[in-house]
Amino acid sequence: MKIGILGLGTVGGGVVNVLSKNHQEISRRCGSDISIEIAAVKDLKQKRICSTDGFKLTENSNDVVNHPDVEVVLELIGGTSIAKDLTEKALKNKKHVITANKALIAKHGNELLKLAKDNSVSILFEASVAGGIPILKSLGQGLTANKIDLVAGIINGTGNFIMTEMKEKGRDFDDVLKEAQALGYAEADPTFDIEGIDAAHKLAILASIAFGVELNFEAVSTEGISQVDPEDISIADELGYIIKHLGVAKKIDGRIDTRVHPTLIPKKRLLANVNGVMNAVLIKGNAVGPTLYYGPGAGDEATASAVIADLVDLVKGTHSNDEFCWKQLEKANYIEKDNVESIFYLRILASDKPGVLADITSILAKHNISVESVVQKQIDADNNAHIAIITNKILTKEMNKAINEIQAHDYITGTVKIIPVETLD
Repeated sequence: MKIGILGLGTVGGGVVNVLSKNHQEISRRCGSDISIEIAAVKDLKQKRICSTDGFKLTENSNDVVNHPDVEVVLELIGGTSIAKDLTEKALKNKKHVITANKALIAKHGNELLKLAKDNSVSILFEASVAGGIPILKSLGQGLTANKIDLVAGIINGTGNFIMTEMKEKGRDFDDVLKEAQALGYAEADPTFDIEGIDAAHKLAILASIAFGVELNFEAVSTEGISQVDPEDISIADELGYIIKHLGVAKKIDGRIDTRVHPTLIPKKRLLANVNGVMNAVLIKGNAVGPTLYYGPGAGDEATASAVIADLVDLVKGTHSNDEFCWKQLEKANYIEKDNVESIFYLRILASDKPGVLADITSILAKHNISVESVVQKQIDADNNAHIAIITNKILTKEMNKAINEIQAHDYITGTVKIIPVETLD
């Protein structure tokens, strides 16, 4: 099996290194030799993390997708413009494609999967979600006997590193973000990570495979972590919760709910105790029950492991291309954000005077919202206090109506904070 690689950066270089050091084991498992024929790079003179002995280098990406001997193209350059164009060319040239590009699959996966099927080839993307964790294979193969009810994951290592540092060391968001950038966990422009876009790309892919529906990145409700305060983390801890940046996909009565946002998770849940840059995904199937998958969500060789796993699948299935062609996917009916039902955490900054808490609970009750737990703390000499409340399960639109009514009172001295709670039962 001869392959061509588009990009020899972190992941591409990792693929070369892993293929080299584990050559014998990989060949044994797939029953065939895998050789790199050609790789496209931006600059031939650039220093690389891998040896380039034994295969041709080119600065022209078309040399890879048009190469007559290349059977599989590894798209490892990222982005959704050049990568999409090259992927389409490779598929039209009857070449299988393996990619680690979550944005490409989340945004253009439906058309690329159809193009692959039309040309009797495959496009595989295990490495696009959760790095070295074989989560897509687990959903598509290991749990194939199950109806999947829930997928919930910490699927962005940068966000998880920030939330962990804020929890364990009481640090401010901006302070931890600067360290994440210095350590290379976050880009100079960290928007995709901290605003949840990266996680939303991955969640769209997970939901598609879990529920057998078309990819729909636009349907993922997305909220970042920049507005989470150390005060929220401290109060959540007192109430028995840990705040994580969570991706959640549920199928409820035939409708799908997909969202990424800061989330309170009970401390006793394993997912709540995934720290640092690690990823983890919880899947609940109606036969097996809950299963948890944990591991590195990024990194050169961890992601390369997932790329090569797809490559081995292709080699082993060379004479049965239909096995790897995407089946017909259904169009999904998504639950609108306002109609999502959830438990909520509220933090209200209010004047600390008699009757305020009673008035707030009265407003909540008027909207059929009950209080499950409450914490009140005086925070300054001006008699302002934090009132933190965990509610019962309620529609988001009813919660918002109650918050708007509370916010209008003159005893409220700050913006009401609201964060969903997931018990993961």
